[in-house]
Amino acid sequence: MSPVLRKRLTPDGLVALPCDADTLQQAAQSEPDGVYTVSNTQQGQRVLLLDAHLDRLEESAAREGFALQLPRARLRQALRNMINEAGFGEVRFRLSVPRALPQELLITLEPWQPPPEGLRRAGVRCVVAPELSRNNPAAKGSAWLQQRRRFSLPPGCYEGLLTDPAGQILEGFSSNFYAVQAGELRTAAAGVLAGITRSIVLQLAPDILPLRLSPIHLDDLPQLEEAFLSSSSRGLLPIVQIDGQTIGEGRPGHYTQVISRACQRYVDAQLQEL
Repeated sequence: MSPVLRKRLTPDGLVALPCDADTLQQAAQSEPDGVYTVSNTQQGQRVLLLDAHLDRLEESAAREGFALQLPRARLRQALRNMINEAGFGEVRFRLSVPRALPQELLITLEPWQPPPEGLRRAGVRCVVAPELSRNNPAAKGSAWLQQRRRFSLPPGCYEGLLTDPAGQILEGFSSNFYAVQAGELRTAAAGVLAGITRSIVLQLAPDILPLRLSPIHLDDLPQLEEAFLSSSSRGLLPIVQIDGQTIGEGRPGHYTQVISRACQRYVDAQLQEL
């Protein structure tokens, strides 16, 4: 069985599509121009804030200039059917809506495993990619999937980071970015995608430390106490190095771990059956 299952949801039902990719990332090479979102199942067929993902998908379409109203009940049923057919257990899935044919939804899924625990214990290395930028960062447009493929991460680097022309760090290639500086949690207010996990972090963080919606500058890297990234399928991951600069003490920081535990408690409480 292929490690990736792909089908098109049409008004008449699901239509099987050929897919010779080994991963969801490889399958992105043949994504149609349009918008997309990515999430995963946990604890069987339970998902976190799926309607928020679908809301953002419709909002992204509007920002990209086309109308979209998702058939949510049929979409949920289609996902359940595909998950049962694939037999992967828990899955990571991408929902893509073509600009040219918004009444047809592309569903692609692969087996899902959480990031290795070693990454949470040791942290990850990141690198800045100043030559890349998102044309419409508030929309999750599939053109970005193709654009970011032009940048190859150096060996040992987990994620690329995007900056604005002034050198302020905005977000990751497929994640949101945060830093702790002078006892405040810093993250960009604008010029970034409104990540679903980011909304959870912004909700919970003020009870843990002051939150300041303002990006940090590359020149601030030596003064950072902590940094981390977030995404729906990875949760929170500590960052211990950016462009070769050690962040803080070079290990996951106190606030990162406290926020991560708070987010995990929130996730556990909010998971719902697909």
